[in-house]
Amino acid sequence: MTEKKLLPSGLPRIESLEMRGITKRFPGVLANDHVDLTVTAGQIHALLGENGAGKSTLMKILYGLYQPDEGEIYLNGERIHIHSPADSIRYGIGMIHQHFMLVDNLTVTENVALGLRSSREPLLDLDRVKERILMLVDTYGLEIDPDATISHLAVGQQQRVEIIKALYRGAALLVLDEPTAVLTPQEVEDLFAIFKQMAADGHALIFISHKLHEIIDHTHYVTVLRDGKLIGTRPTAGATKKDLATMMVGRPVSLERYRPPMEPGDVRLRIEGVTAVDRNGHPVLKDVSFDVRSGEIVGVAGVSGNGQRQLAETIAGLWRVKTGHISLDGNDVTHLSPAQRIEVGLSYIPEERMHDGVIKEFSVAENLILQDHIRAPFSNGIFLNFRTIAEHARQMIHDFNIKTPSQETRIKNLSGGNIQKLILARELSRKPRVLIAAQPTRGVDIGATEYIHAQLLKQRSEGLATVLISEDLDEIRALSDRIVVMFGGEIMGIVNNDDTTIEELGLMMAGEKRIPA
Repeated sequence: MTEKKLLPSGLPRIESLEMRGITKRFPGVLANDHVDLTVTAGQIHALLGENGAGKSTLMKILYGLYQPDEGEIYLNGERIHIHSPADSIRYGIGMIHQHFMLVDNLTVTENVALGLRSSREPLLDLDRVKERILMLVDTYGLEIDPDATISHLAVGQQQRVEIIKALYRGAALLVLDEPTAVLTPQEVEDLFAIFKQMAADGHALIFISHKLHEIIDHTHYVTVLRDGKLIGTRPTAGATKKDLATMMVGRPVSLERYRPPMEPGDVRLRIEGVTAVDRNGHPVLKDVSFDVRSGEIVGVAGVSGNGQRQLAETIAGLWRVKTGHISLDGNDVTHLSPAQRIEVGLSYIPEERMHDGVIKEFSVAENLILQDHIRAPFSNGIFLNFRTIAEHARQMIHDFNIKTPSQETRIKNLSGGNIQKLILARELSRKPRVLIAAQPTRGVDIGATEYIHAQLLKQRSEGLATVLISEDLDEIRALSDRIVVMFGGEIMGIVNNDDTTIEELGLMMAGEKRIPA
């Protein structure tokens, strides 16, 4: 009888996992079309593809959240059937979700024990759970206090708790769904050091990401999906970002963003000592001040939840200012309504496009005139001018390359990238003086991202003042002239993009460094 190889944790390791011919259909959609995937112990295997390529569906099948219509799964050469996450965990497969599944007011130990049977029922065995957590912390260098309350931990530390939870439940193969999306650059490096140690110890890891440089720098193999089909699997050694982008999209894609030198003009937007609070009176913005000039893109960087969204909504008039002032072209707009701010030259691309940016039951043409439908030339008194609206829609669809069956198509039937291009078209068609772009490429494919970036840079060259709010530091670095870094609702520093480093930005994003104004 062959002796099972064990991980440092004492658990059996998964030598290989194969998904063969996996097919999954939803009404009107073939999400996975006979996809093959092979992952072996000791490797970090990247799964790459645009939104809607089938990555999440494939991993939900592996984790037991979906059942395949066709195909088979083999573990160490033996066919297995995964009907639920409980089956997946029993086979040693764990999943680290992008959005953490933790209870904030419980400790690390309590979160790990949650949902598991105690060895001393009806009494709890938290002391034994803590002892095993400390063993895992020591084995994999996770550096977490088992007695710490989750709400007191930084985002990167919470990510480690999720890893401990999976390992505690016996995961020999880990599925990592966009694990770096909300981390600072330093936390990303620490996380990959942990992943590499786990792989060296015999774990198998599946890493889902859209960040091409992370895949090239930190994984061994990459499998690319497009439109539900397997495009190919290749070693990442020797691969380039251009190679992988072409596999993803099916055509050459420009990944470089040329930001020509410009001399910014007059101040268009001025924010002075702005403070804002939530409904419970807790501060969400604390004495925020900065300017944006004509022909300038000012990026706002920070880990999710540090006041960036409230900043965007405060400038747009959707969040009330407690103290401080906001001016546009020298005019005080602090207490104007969103509609009044549009009148004086502000446009806003909201973070939640389906909730705040469009009306999904309305047509493409109708969404292109939202907020402007009461004004000429789209209306004459109480009557809409349908001929002008149709002509405007045709022009916007053409100019912004919006892919839609027709201008009468309901917006909910468009892809995320085309919805985002529609919102961009509508906001720029007003010829604004200032644009607030909050997460403008979140959840859109690489082709639409390329287009949106090109439009933002084109508008910069034409004198538009832009506030770019993004959790993607690569996007901030590619487009911004200056960068405002936020932590806990405060500005930690305002730096010139060309004069700063990733490390410096990461320290400010983590609240560990402040650069005086």
